[in-house]
Amino acid sequence: MSTPPVKHTVLYDGECFLCTFQMKVITWLDWFNVVTLIPLADLRTAEIAPSLTPEQLHEAIHCVAKNGEIHRGARCIRFVGMRMPLAVPFALILWLPGLIYLAEIVYRWFSRNRHLIGKLFGCKGACAVIPARRRDS
Repeated sequence: MSTPPVKHTVLYDGECFLCTFQMKVITWLDWFNVVTLIPLADLRTAEIAPSLTPEQLHEAIHCVAKNGEIHRGARCIRFVGMRMPLAVPFALILWLPGLIYLAEIVYRWFSRNRHLIGKLFGCKGACAVIPARRRDS
């Protein structure tokens, strides 16, 4: 078993324009530097989340919390959002009774279609508009 991470770790599809764009947004929302963002192609992924298969990792974004808990999809967004001041209002909405189940359905649809959505909305070009925030770690 690996040592627990110092920060919450978000695992995402670095080959997906939409996912990459979202991670750049997170770098700007993460004022307190509470998450580490790691693309799935990174060799550390297997060490950080040994219980997750490559198929599971490609189906949804995952956050491995400092305590080892794994949050997936909409629950990952809710978990991470609660740790970033500007995202807290959105994350709080996901705590309303029953709303997380609806959010998971919507998330699964976006996840299955993310490559097409990324191409349709030109995320490759949009990703260049928002640079990732430089971090000191």
